[in-house]
Amino acid sequence: MLDSLIVLSFNKLEVTRRCLSALVRASRFEGPSELIVVDNGSTDGSGEWLEQTLPRLGRAAGIEVRVIRNPGNVGCSTARNQGLALATGESVVFVDNDVSPCTSDWLGKLRARLAGEPGAGLVGAKMIYPAAPHRIQCAGVGISRRGHVCFRGRGDARDDPRWNRAERVQCLISACLMVRRSLLERHGGFDEAFNPVQFEDFDLCYRLREAGWDAWYEPAAEMYHDESVTTQGSPSIRNAAVVIRNGLRFQQRWRHLFGQEDGPAEADCRWRRLPREEA
Repeated sequence: MLDSLIVLSFNKLEVTRRCLSALVRASRFEGPSELIVVDNGSTDGSGEWLEQTLPRLGRAAGIEVRVIRNPGNVGCSTARNQGLALATGESVVFVDNDVSPCTSDWLGKLRARLAGEPGAGLVGAKMIYPAAPHRIQCAGVGISRRGHVCFRGRGDARDDPRWNRAERVQCLISACLMVRRSLLERHGGFDEAFNPVQFEDFDLCYRLREAGWDAWYEPAAEMYHDESVTTQGSPSIRNAAVVIRNGLRFQQRWRHLFGQEDGPAEADCRWRRLPREEA
């Protein structure tokens, strides 16, 4: 099996339905693949839609669909690791439930980069906003020497040449992230210390990079991303507090690496606010 796609669901039925329908119908699958969806205790009908409707969409596209339903929200890392335990693909692709394809062959583009670069262990897509003019949301991630985060290209034009070349990066977000499954089996999945969410993807990137594997940004694979829809608005998650806590955990754990890297300047790590109609 080529790819195992793993998606988490927690309420937000309309977002999940739109994402997964597009993911199944608008993606070009080049061989046997599977879609594993882990529902974290949704109460809005998401679980029923996943079990009753999504498998039919999968059969029509020739991909196997498996659904795990948790009785409650066990956290992002734990849920992804549940999906990982079922995965059988050569590569594992983590996709957020607010992401949909812009380029139909995005899987092939990511897979080609992973296979074509010696030492590549994980690769991420160019994330763009779904509303016109489709500015960049994230073109890979930089970490400053003080541990601050920079979403490269955020708010820039989609065709900005600075973000249209494939290159090694310090980090990638897990909104659309392909990883060699053999590396996850060898080095472990997401650290559940980062539950419920935030910084678990950066921690995984640095763990694999410390083991000698490179993280690559692939601009030819473009994906629409509704920023923060997955995490915002969940009453059980105090997002701002979680960001601070897990950010400090990440900084303490990996300062010995990013503190020695040629990351972005501190000024480049200031969060760029964008007009709502362009985001």
